[in-house]
Amino acid sequence: MRSAVSSSSFFGFLVSVSRRAFSSGDGASGVRRLKNVPSRHRAAALCHARSVLTEYLHVTRSLQFCHAENIAANSPACLSSLLSRLRFPDDPSQLPGALRRFLSFRPINEFDFFFESIGLPPLRSACASGHGGGFFLSEDTRLVSAVSALVRFGFPWTKLGILYRECSSIFSEHADELGDLLISYENLGFDKVAVIGICLAFPSVLAVDGISSGREIPALLEDLKRVISDFHTEGSAEENVEAYFRLCRRIRVFYNLGCEKGAMGELLAASRDLFLQIDEDDLSRKVDFFCRLGMSGDEVGLFVLRRPEVLQLDLENPSLRMPDYLKQIGLCEEELDSVFLKYPYAMGKNRLGNLPGVLRAVDLSEFFVRKIRNGGHRYLSPDSDLRISDDEVAEDNDFQHELAKTRRVTKSNLVTNKLEFLLGIGFGENKITLKSLRQLNSTKAQLKERFDCLLEMGLEYSMICRMVSATPKLLNQNADMLRVKIDHLRNNLGCSLEYLNNFPAYLCFNLENRVKPRYRILNWLKEVGLLKKTYSPATILATSEKKFIGCLLEIHPAAPKQWFEVFSRNHSKEHLRNYDSDG
Repeated sequence: MRSAVSSSSFFGFLVSVSRRAFSSGDGASGVRRLKNVPSRHRAAALCHARSVLTEYLHVTRSLQFCHAENIAANSPACLSSLLSRLRFPDDPSQLPGALRRFLSFRPINEFDFFFESIGLPPLRSACASGHGGGFFLSEDTRLVSAVSALVRFGFPWTKLGILYRECSSIFSEHADELGDLLISYENLGFDKVAVIGICLAFPSVLAVDGISSGREIPALLEDLKRVISDFHTEGSAEENVEAYFRLCRRIRVFYNLGCEKGAMGELLAASRDLFLQIDEDDLSRKVDFFCRLGMSGDEVGLFVLRRPEVLQLDLENPSLRMPDYLKQIGLCEEELDSVFLKYPYAMGKNRLGNLPGVLRAVDLSEFFVRKIRNGGHRYLSPDSDLRISDDEVAEDNDFQHELAKTRRVTKSNLVTNKLEFLLGIGFGENKITLKSLRQLNSTKAQLKERFDCLLEMGLEYSMICRMVSATPKLLNQNADMLRVKIDHLRNNLGCSLEYLNNFPAYLCFNLENRVKPRYRILNWLKEVGLLKKTYSPATILATSEKKFIGCLLEIHPAAPKQWFEVFSRNHSKEHLRNYDSDG
């Protein structure tokens, strides 16, 4: 059902943002870098430089005047760099002449100025796309012609970088082909500003080589025609382009999720006005929330389009408490008791934004997805009226008290980052979380990378959480080391990944100093027929050196001597070489 919000009401919002998008603060920062120009003359110096550069590009380099003017007006960093290479004259009125003489003998790299003016970073990134290999724009006739065709149609100069960043091949197309393609889109019934907005949001529609093949672009245009058929804007040309661009960018979020082009027009049109009230980043965060719950991308897209009211929910900040929240979504007392005993690290307070991690940590994400898929999206609004018991209040106070003590002995921002990581993967505010936090000594990004590494290696999400709650230090080593140790566990020790559920500390032992030497002597004892019993990795590795030697002594009285002389990490390198050569 279409939102009651009219196009004109949300257009004001778009225009207010578009004005900021079309303005630039780069000029001010460029002025501040001009240390060779007295501060009272900097604004005038930049104005003179823009004028001289426009004249140089148009008269000397034969660029169209509108191109020259746009380049000079929108490249403040390059312009400041140019000015910084001059000795500022004693008489400021002589600056234009000094600039003209400078440009006569020292040609500038026009590509630097051009790419900055259309909103791109320095030339280096453009060279990789096949443009800007020389000094002069006139050397790249395809580029200049394509730019002319786009600007002639009405594309804002400073938005051309959006096209270039995503599909640089557009700027190698023939100008006539680009012009014909743009007109063909107009002939489909789109306004010119709508065509520009569509192209900026979906640059692939301007890739001439890809137009003739496939059904994807026609299907996309069918959807867009439904969405914007009655979308009317009332601002300036640039504001109208920005309004269409922002509308199409939000639509693109759903295609990026995997929604089928050509099949979404009606659903998108029904919720158009609501989408335009939400910031694009906020929209992306909210669809990501559902993806993290375990829904597939295309399912998320359809779910949100069919229930657009979920976009009006705060999916970040509301508090929830485990296991109370699980009771709210339908778990019985027996199930709650089981969750409480099996996943104690997930109990306590958290926030809704971390719910996907919490549900995966307690193996209930599929259960929850089934709930909301069948109309239970009301569960995305935790019941704030639930009474908090005195015990829970005391637990909250204890947690905050202990957290404050931790902050006093550790940098507060480091504590915050580690806590955010733990809460994000599904831990609650409880004693286990505090214990884990104090043993972690890496950044939030590093911890996430290592956690994700374990997921990629095939470990179950809830199992990793249990491992971290039991042995937090396993996340203090880099991802490559974790991969090596897990590969060794599976391929050399013959254990399954599930074994880590019982013995996560394996990942904390040094392979070269402890794991390999101990297994090397046990394998040798087995080869010579002295070892009849099978020991688990926990028995072999978790024992101290003294107890391990005692174990060897039980196998054979001479085994400890072999350990010290041949197998121990501390034995002489000569003994190791001799042993390896004998083997």
